[in-house]
Amino acid sequence: MLIIPAIDLKDGNCVRLRQGEMEGATVFSDDPAAMARHWIDQGARRLHLVDLNGAFAGKPKNEAAVRSIIQAVGTDIPVQLGGGIRDLETIERYLDLGLTYVIIGTAAVKVPGFLHEACDAFPGHIMVGLDAKGGKVAVNGWSKLTGHEVGDLAKRFEDYGVEAIIYTDIGRDGMMSGVNIPATVELARPLRVPVIASGGVTNLDDVRALCAVSGEGITGTITGRAIYEGTLDLRAAQDLADELMAKSRQC
Repeated sequence: MLIIPAIDLKDGNCVRLRQGEMEGATVFSDDPAAMARHWIDQGARRLHLVDLNGAFAGKPKNEAAVRSIIQAVGTDIPVQLGGGIRDLETIERYLDLGLTYVIIGTAAVKVPGFLHEACDAFPGHIMVGLDAKGGKVAVNGWSKLTGHEVGDLAKRFEDYGVEAIIYTDIGRDGMMSGVNIPATVELARPLRVPVIASGGVTNLDDVRALCAVSGEGITGTITGRAIYEGTLDLRAAQDLADELMAKSRQC
């Protein structure tokens, strides 16, 4: 179970949103590269980046910040990025910069053929981000709710060859209200690919709850506001997850 710090990028800064509202962004750092190194020093084994401006604009908007993070991280840990990725050229450019995984969200829902092409062109490097509320998938930076059932799309995208599915409960993201365990388990259980939970992680109790259902195919969780505001200590969370997972393997 990986505890993955999020670095959300808006106008070159590291910020956090509440339920995807750009107007309510809280700036936590004006040096995203330094923040990336901080989380590595705190024991992070992977970083999750989001180009928030790009998610709304439909094209990369924080590439300079992404580049600075990759230069700061080097090859220490994998780095994954989502937000505004709509074509194969963008994916290739980001992978050439040193990203390990590219996350396709809105384009996967609106243009499924693009996701299929990306998985074929860059095997082992493509994840899909499914953001949902009440079981329905949202797109365009969560600004539009579609009629697609999240489980149906997950099964389809699994067949395309994605590396993992990142599932965000947008009703809980940034709200410090706990992980939606039942919905995450319901999504992960029928899938063969791993699911990474996102949205609502607040404290060590959430880590315990996720580890308890890791056997359903949930391999990690992305956390943002909790680690920035101090209700979750990253190192303690990863240590606890390691301990609980080791105990479960012994049973």
